[in-house]
Amino acid sequence: MKTASDTPLEPTDAQKRRHGLSRMWHAFGYSMAGLRAGWQETALRQEMLAAALLLPSSLWLGRSWVEVVLLAGSVLLVLIVELLNTGVESAIDRIGPEWHELSKRAKDMGSAAVLLSLLLCAGTWVAAIIHRIS
Repeated sequence: MKTASDTPLEPTDAQKRRHGLSRMWHAFGYSMAGLRAGWQETALRQEMLAAALLLPSSLWLGRSWVEVVLLAGSVLLVLIVELLNTGVESAIDRIGPEWHELSKRAKDMGSAAVLLSLLLCAGTWVAAIIHRIS
């Protein structure tokens, strides 16, 4: 008779059993795989290219470390929300190609979250530029 202990470990179970540096190293690998997968999305590529310009600019525009952190943080928040939105869309797409109201709602909410993060980022940068000019 087979027991649960006789079945091979699933990859997620193996990660849960890791500890210390081994767990951190494997988690880092999963995170890098997530970034590589996200790079396949046009929106994330565009936002990452914008971040490549905006993050160094935050060092110039910010007058204090707090301002630099707010400027850079608003840019990173856009990337974070876009990655989460892509994850939601991928999970919904895995379920099936047929249209469903709840699937549409989940995708629309993810899109709205990206929009709000973009508006926050734009507002933060506009306010910082106005503050710098005046």
